Amino acid sequence: MAAEEMRWRLRENQTTKHFGFGLVAAERGRVVLRMRVGKKHLQVHGVVHGGVLAALADTAGGLATYMTAPRGTRVATIEMKINYLEAVEGGSVTAEAIVVRIGRHVAVVDCDITDDAHRLVGKALMTFFVGPFRKNRKRRPA
Repeated sequence: MAAEEMRWRLRENQTTKHFGFGLVAAERGRVVLRMRVGKKHLQVHGVVHGGVLAALADTAGGLATYMTAPRGTRVATIEMKINYLEAVEGGSVTAEAIVVRIGRHVAVVDCDITDDAHRLVGKALMTFFVGPFRKNRKRRPA
């Protein structure tokens, strides 16, 4: 997938539009996203909410996986673990996601989140499902 298609996907995604995630770099197995910190990203203590940083890491990780997966494949987060290392009050934050391993149906992605001073403010490890989603899923009995 070309960087231009990646930019289009980001523009069409409501989460990325809401939070203001922008594409910095995209290549096979690696995506870098940046977000300028605004008032809407802050929690009551005046620092970026952890959920916003998690969404940034998850989006970068999913896109890095998508860039590595066979064309037409879908990607969905299975698990995410994130450590918050430093508070971020302003400026911008950057997430660099790198695919560590991709198998037939599972990918593992490592993501560093840094601030303008290049401090490591967050570290995420994510697992993604890679493959087709069943279209005619049977409903489970209640």
